[in-house]
Amino acid sequence: MEATGGTALYVCSALFFFLTEVSTEYIHIPTLVHHGIEGRSLLLSVETHFSMDEVEIQGTWSHTRPSGTRATLVTFTKESTITHMMYRNHLLFRNPNVSLLIRKLNPDDEGDYTLDLNIEFHNKTGLVIKEKTVHVTVDVPISSPVIEKNPSYAVIEDKANATLSCSVERGTRVVFQWLRDNVALSPNDRYHFSQENSTLFISPVRKEDKGTYRCVASNPVSPGRHSRAVELNVYYGPYNLEVNSGQGLRTGEVFTINPGELVFFECQADSNPPNSYVWISKSRNTTQVITEGPRLEVRSYRLAQAEEYLCRAFNNVTQKQDEAQFTLVVASLGPGKEKHTQDGSSVSPLVAITVCSFFIIGLMLLFFLRRTCHPKRVLINIYKRPLSEQKRPHRSGHEDATEDFGIYEFVSIPGKMESAQDSCRSLARLESVQDMHTTIYDVIRHVPETPTHSLLK
Repeated sequence: MEATGGTALYVCSALFFFLTEVSTEYIHIPTLVHHGIEGRSLLLSVETHFSMDEVEIQGTWSHTRPSGTRATLVTFTKESTITHMMYRNHLLFRNPNVSLLIRKLNPDDEGDYTLDLNIEFHNKTGLVIKEKTVHVTVDVPISSPVIEKNPSYAVIEDKANATLSCSVERGTRVVFQWLRDNVALSPNDRYHFSQENSTLFISPVRKEDKGTYRCVASNPVSPGRHSRAVELNVYYGPYNLEVNSGQGLRTGEVFTINPGELVFFECQADSNPPNSYVWISKSRNTTQVITEGPRLEVRSYRLAQAEEYLCRAFNNVTQKQDEAQFTLVVASLGPGKEKHTQDGSSVSPLVAITVCSFFIIGLMLLFFLRRTCHPKRVLINIYKRPLSEQKRPHRSGHEDATEDFGIYEFVSIPGKMESAQDSCRSLARLESVQDMHTTIYDVIRHVPETPTHSLLK
């Protein structure tokens, strides 16, 4: 009795497993959720992995709308199909795979489509009952989103709010996402979103809210579509005010420079719009406005041993200001520091090398000319010639001029002063001689023979 009971239990288990395997293996619906596009067709595909010649089938397709109403669309067997008369032009049942085609989807076609299928195999006992549900949505593709900003002008931080709204002309079930500088935004204590994320409300606006905003719209049948960029301009600052200089030595808020050095200071702060800057000197318990603008020039020779300065940055829109104070000390820093002269100009190394080169070349040329054209040496060379050459008559004065070329000057030779005076008196008689500077040709031509002879004695 116990053996018979065990055998029966085994047979039932095997039959249940067989029927389950049949239902899983022979009937398959690839997609259980379909996102249809309004106006287009949609196929609810069913795959049957058995031969229709070996079975008898009977089934129905039914539609349950979101409201809950249910309607039978198609009743079918292997030999016949009956379609509900209200859907004859809207549905197409496809044999032998029992798929259903919906033509020209409209919003009323949304809902759950259920396939009830009974399968009976000719060569096997038992009935396979199968039920599958497919969910269908119908959507309209979305158009390009557009952002509207309120207010449309720039806003001041901590004093104003900003609202950005994103909308589309076409599209259903649209989901919006907001980006600032291509980074997705999420709700926080200042960022508030509407229920469908179509509106972003910023309260209050801060410096970090400045940037480029875009919204991305999407739905089940449209990929994310980006809007055009919208700039949110925020007036803020000044923040992080700093005073810097490329000269001298800085220790904290103290700058040390060499005597006679020209120093430039830069005052910078993060601000929108740009700040206006004022430089103030503080000495002897008095303050004095030195100049305006981000740059200060200080000539150390005009300073005492130490002096305090202050840079004040002011934003004319936000009406906020910030100050940075520092001390300037004049002291020798030793070699290796960059120096700036009082007139603010420095000599280029290339210019110095060029000037030195020209100076050396000039000295060399002067030395060479004095060696080759020394007047005393030329005159002595003439007097050292043999007496016969000196007394040789000159017919025109040009025959030996090439030998006597040079620069001449009259010199006094000890013991010969009397002859030299006679020579000078002879030269004075010449009408063409206006001064002691004459050509070598004239000197040779007009020097009297007798004085020359007396000079050589």
